[in-house]
Amino acid sequence: MGAATVRSTLPPCRLLLLLLLLLSTALASAATAPRLVLPAPSGSHPSCLDNPPDLTAAGDEAGELVRDLGGLQAYVTGSRGSTRAIVLASDYFGFEAPKLRKIADQVAEDGYLVVVPDLLHGDPFSADAKISFQDWLKTHSPVVAAEKTKVLIAALKKQGVSEAGVGGYCWGAKVAVELSKSEEIQVVVISHPSQVTVDDMKEVKHPIEILGAELDQASPPPIVHQFEQALDQNNKIDRFVKIFPGVAHGFACRYDANDAFAVKNAEEARADMLSWFNKYLKKHQELSLHES
Repeated sequence: MGAATVRSTLPPCRLLLLLLLLLSTALASAATAPRLVLPAPSGSHPSCLDNPPDLTAAGDEAGELVRDLGGLQAYVTGSRGSTRAIVLASDYFGFEAPKLRKIADQVAEDGYLVVVPDLLHGDPFSADAKISFQDWLKTHSPVVAAEKTKVLIAALKKQGVSEAGVGGYCWGAKVAVELSKSEEIQVVVISHPSQVTVDDMKEVKHPIEILGAELDQASPPPIVHQFEQALDQNNKIDRFVKIFPGVAHGFACRYDANDAFAVKNAEEARADMLSWFNKYLKKHQELSLHES
């Protein structure tokens, strides 16, 4: 006996309508289903390399170059007698970036000793590099850089610093987050982070501010919100999360000085960072003033 053949009893036109209905229902379900947002990548995104700084455009600098500070070369600015220090960790383009040093000088005006260390050891990424960016990354680990920054902070404390905060941009954000897992610092700010993961946020021990960009492809808003959700699970950690509309990765330190909108957002990011540092590094001073 031959195999039975199953035939539809519906007229061809009604069968076609039924198939179209099923297809439209499936498409609608796919469109409304919640989308999976993956954790931030362990590598880096090409947008991290957009708008490299012009290292020949250095202007007047208020600070000085220190050849050996805890084993690192560093740009140091601000009050040498301050007991409060802020370390700014650069992006892939290094500590010589003029706008980064300008930010350091501006933060120092609020009474801080500000240090921008050469965590890339004189080897920032360059478009003229003879190796690929991925190969360059293999020898420029932000985790290793964080350990070296701990030594630098220890050197600052030997000189009289009692409290320290860390601000990190892009690659430097990963450095800052690694330091936030330790006891060496009191507060951290990260701007348009790269290489930072959701799991990193679960280990943060100190107040953290995250400044993201709406058009950031390295850490887009959904990823930043995942960071926030991870931080929410720890009620002991104060956090502030802000997404800047209309700007892309690098907006806080690699902005176009001729673009009024870009300058406005960069200045707002700096003000937000300084406000967060003041909240936690100057609170003891404010309390003593109220008690006296």
